[in-house]
Amino acid sequence: MVKKVLVVEDNELNSKLFCDILRAHDYEPEAVRDGDEVLTRARAFLPDLIIMDIQLPHVSGLELIEQIKADPALGSTPIMAVTAYAARGDEEKIRAAGAEAYVSKPVPVARFIATVKELA
Repeated sequence: MVKKVLVVEDNELNSKLFCDILRAHDYEPEAVRDGDEVLTRARAFLPDLIIMDIQLPHVSGLELIEQIKADPALGSTPIMAVTAYAARGDEEKIRAAGAEAYVSKPVPVARFIATVKELA
């Protein structure tokens, strides 16, 4: 059975890249660019993994991770956080919010897919 991955990324090029890599490795990706749509789309799609950008317009990826983990339908879904703005202490904050993995951009393809396989 094909594993489903929700890709939450506001940058169109990054979103396309992540989805293309996932398709090439036999995953079914669904992209969401607007943070306000994440919970609704996640509940409808029921992904096996969520890839979450931390820097989103309108809402923080950290807030979304906390909301997902508090949601009865989504709380057990693993989350891989990705961010271009990696500062000291960020990984601890992201993991404290509930993410199972943290990867900083630019993400090497091998590390990206290895982390996806580990979590999904």
